[in-house]
Amino acid sequence: MYSRTFVHGFTAALTAALTLSGVQAYAAPAPGDQLLAPRVVAYDAGASAEFKAAVDRGAAIWNESVDAVELRPAAAGQRANIRILADNGWPRALTTSLGNGTVYIGREAVNEGYNTVRISAHELGHILGLPDRKPGPCTSLMSGSSAGVSCTDPYPDAAEKAQVEGNFGAATDRPTTVARDTVIVD
Repeated sequence: MYSRTFVHGFTAALTAALTLSGVQAYAAPAPGDQLLAPRVVAYDAGASAEFKAAVDRGAAIWNESVDAVELRPAAAGQRANIRILADNGWPRALTTSLGNGTVYIGREAVNEGYNTVRISAHELGHILGLPDRKPGPCTSLMSGSSAGVSCTDPYPDAAEKAQVEGNFGAATDRPTTVARDTVIVD
């Protein structure tokens, strides 16, 4: 994330400096050097009650784990892609399309001893296009409850990360190109 911010900032500063000096400049991608900006998926955890911190941590874990998508809290007045609600049932996710849907952080599993951050990350994984992989080991986030209540690992494994990267990296609705290292001055 830092490198994307740096590249954007550096390119903007260089362009502004050259423009002020009367030189027209534009950035061009180096051969084979096109980067896609991450797809931003907004979530609304306003109705997640006592699980809001766990939901925010679950989203942060996905942001730490993958580059092709970024989960952000919805801004005031912004329509969220994901609604997150607390209820008394079992945790579940209802997806409407990739990156969109409703997550329920069910108190039933929490009352049985399941970890709230793992639940949040797991259910967000469904919204990011991952299926349940049950039964499975604790090292697989999408093994969900089959890993048992003693499992508190909220991180996706390498295969789960790769699948989310593929799900969002292959999306063609994000034609953003970022140029690096090459500035052409006319």
